[in-house]
Amino acid sequence: MKAYIETDMEGVAGVLNFHEWTDRGAPYYEEGKELLTLEVNAAVDGLLEGGATEIHVSDGHGPGGISIKLLDPRVELSRVAGGLPWPGCLDGSYDFIVWVGQHAKACTPYGHLCHTQSLAYIDESVNGLSIGEFGGMGLCASELGVRAIFGSGDLAFTREAQALVPGIETVAIKQGLKPGTGENLDEEAYGRYVDSVRHLHPERVRLLIREGALRAIRRAQTEDFGIIPIRPPFRRVIELRPATGRSRPTMAVMKHATSFIGVMNTWGEFRPIGKRAGITERKRRIRGQIR
Repeated sequence: MKAYIETDMEGVAGVLNFHEWTDRGAPYYEEGKELLTLEVNAAVDGLLEGGATEIHVSDGHGPGGISIKLLDPRVELSRVAGGLPWPGCLDGSYDFIVWVGQHAKACTPYGHLCHTQSLAYIDESVNGLSIGEFGGMGLCASELGVRAIFGSGDLAFTREAQALVPGIETVAIKQGLKPGTGENLDEEAYGRYVDSVRHLHPERVRLLIREGALRAIRRAQTEDFGIIPIRPPFRRVIELRPATGRSRPTMAVMKHATSFIGVMNTWGEFRPIGKRAGITERKRRIRGQIR
């Protein structure tokens, strides 16, 4: 059985905020990489005990998040950066996909360090369904026939995952403390808004991740879960918050007739959002279904 581990840093126990932990040159960036890698190793232990025969680890954090010196030598590592199309190195040869260190999508109440791709995003949706980085990768995996079986990260992420993939095994390792969405904030203010958090201890978290990954792969061998229904055609909408050079929120719409992966690799022109357009897109999200 082949498993693909998608990783990120913001959903890791002990990673506290953006400015001190998640970017090159930040005082605790290297420590954040170590914490992520140890969580990945815990998931690897559980997956291998449960019967996985091959594991691929994808370093999905923007500036890089895996410490190769600490990474379990039984796995293969890839670094997804530099414009590599969705879904990176994932293909239909894998049986399962799991997530470690994942955060919730942008503007999620009680999300810790929640964002979608960057702090610029207010929302990304496909066919009216609001998705984050987990949803984008999970839907790509479903199109390829790869089952989503496990994810660890903050509590808001685990709820997002369970809503999109009924039956997925999750481990919540921390909880954001802000009840609002931060939708009306600029990028800098939003990054500060989502950094309040309560954590479990990293050592305890690794035990929970190992146990969760083991449960997930064992359940996946006897239970049918992990594929998200997807039906074309696809309409993808991205809304960006105001920033330097953007005095108003902007929106782009992309379409693809047959493929979710295709629409995720399609880009359009961003235009200022008028009041009527903004209301229309929010109505689409409220009733959104992948059809």
